[in-house]
Amino acid sequence: MTKIITICGPTGIGKTGFAIALARELGGEIIGADSMQIYKYMDVGTAKPDERERQLAMHHLVDFLDPAETFDAKRFTALADQAISDITKRGGVPVVAGGTGLYIRALLHGLFRGEPACPATIDKLNRVLEDKGAPALHDQLTTCDPAAAEKIHPNDGFRIVRALEVFLTTGAPISQCQQIHDFKSDRYQSLTFGLQMDRTLLYDRINQRVDIMMDKGLLDEVKGLVNQGYSLELKSMQSIGYRHMGMYLKGEVNLEEAVRLLKRDTRRYAKRQFTWFNKEKDLIWINAGDTENAIKTAKDFLT
Repeated sequence: MTKIITICGPTGIGKTGFAIALARELGGEIIGADSMQIYKYMDVGTAKPDERERQLAMHHLVDFLDPAETFDAKRFTALADQAISDITKRGGVPVVAGGTGLYIRALLHGLFRGEPACPATIDKLNRVLEDKGAPALHDQLTTCDPAAAEKIHPNDGFRIVRALEVFLTTGAPISQCQQIHDFKSDRYQSLTFGLQMDRTLLYDRINQRVDIMMDKGLLDEVKGLVNQGYSLELKSMQSIGYRHMGMYLKGEVNLEEAVRLLKRDTRRYAKRQFTWFNKEKDLIWINAGDTENAIKTAKDFLT
């Protein structure tokens, strides 16, 4: 089974720098696992690796998709599989890095569903999953399929989405249709690091990063996207940061309130990411600044 290094963790914790440090020491190339950094023209609000960082280490699945296009875990897995194959054929080490738990779990353990009966339903549910967290969807599942809800943990977004998709598109509870997948399979032999730091420090970093994004022109970036014809209602434009600037542009809030909500919602998103990654099996939690220990552990793993 192909060996890969995986780096995950909440937004703002320093995954990009950590991944670059490992890639440079290990002869690796980075595969982005971020549902927003895939989009072109969306640089400031996604904290996308800049030109200097991309020169330090080769990056894949970053800055390649039009904002009007949809993307999901199935497509990510296919493209990531190809990138991993190409990197290993060149003798390199694949380093998967990102904060989209849905993508990472699908890559490491397989897709939680086959071809969706209704892609629009899947997109809608995944957006709620990203924005509000799995427990909100679990409450909905409890109402329509209590038998399935009893078997599925409230934080298991994969199976909650699958169960709701089946019910919403067929009218039949998944508990009557099939066994619920347990996600015990492994597609790669992964050394998986979860980056952590003191929550108060992380939340301070998030607040500061939002201020930096505003100074770098997040509002102008969103205005530019709108001027190019990208609707504020697009899935990509409904993500954290872009949605908040859109609220200001539509006159729903003033700029100060938009920034306040952006900071709050980013902190909440980071908290949900911690909850998600805490459920990942065989994940090694490590301080975000401890690249030296991570490099040593990775070298032992790859030997």
